[in-house]
Amino acid sequence: MDLVGACRAFVSVSERGSFTVGAAAARMSQPVASRRIAALEAHFGEQLFERTSRRAVLTSFGRDMLPAARQLVLAADVLQHEAEAAKRKPWRLAVPGICSAVDLARLVADARGHGVTLELRVGPPPRRLELVRSQQVRAALLPVPPDEARWSVPLGLAGAQDLGVKRVYVETLRMGRADPGPARRIWIQPEDDVPHLRDPLTRLRDAVGLRPVQLAVATDLTTAAAEVLCSRDLLLCSPEQARELSLSWRPLGDITVTRGYALTATDDPQQIQARLGDVIARCLGAVA
Repeated sequence: MDLVGACRAFVSVSERGSFTVGAAAARMSQPVASRRIAALEAHFGEQLFERTSRRAVLTSFGRDMLPAARQLVLAADVLQHEAEAAKRKPWRLAVPGICSAVDLARLVADARGHGVTLELRVGPPPRRLELVRSQQVRAALLPVPPDEARWSVPLGLAGAQDLGVKRVYVETLRMGRADPGPARRIWIQPEDDVPHLRDPLTRLRDAVGLRPVQLAVATDLTTAAAEVLCSRDLLLCSPEQARELSLSWRPLGDITVTRGYALTATDDPQQIQARLGDVIARCLGAVA
């Protein structure tokens, strides 16, 4: 028996003194209301109404049960309201600053199509980690090594001029004593200033004999891109970022460098991954 539905019919009929009017007020047909009330009477083992040809009059037992039935219906209505409000509540997600405004807008729009209202917080890796740890967001896309990643983004080097090679070898940036001009630098943007990306590049820099200043961490992507656009420096970035900045991109020849991302959540991340995994991948520029 649907106890809430039966009590709803009971309360509505009792308030209006009519099975027909009470059923209509409760948004059910008169036969359905009658069956539900009859089932409730059978469940209690007592009649709730004295049925006459004109009115439905409460019995003494019915009058005693009416306050509790009202409370049950009210509690059910409150519960339904809270459930609807919870579904509309924004799902706060911390995302990388590498995502373009267009991609972030598409992420929010596509999420709505999957019944999820996203509220985004954009920031570098340390800020995203802080947000999820302090529970200011429900989840964050955080950088992880490739073998732990749910989404992977290939990285390479990009320059303002056509690089003229299929792969860029870091050792070709080594300065000779007679070489004129400043040493060419590789710029790392804040998104990639994490140990599993920065440390292998640092070791490679030292192994091939580059100067320490030739591997530089920028304060932001705009600064790094500006340095590259006005010099022969190179930017560590994804193919998608290179296209957005009109740079010539090539993969590294010395090592494979990949951004890896995983969804870290204050609760189970599987729900959001199942609904939005493909959308997040497109936003990050991740490979399939």
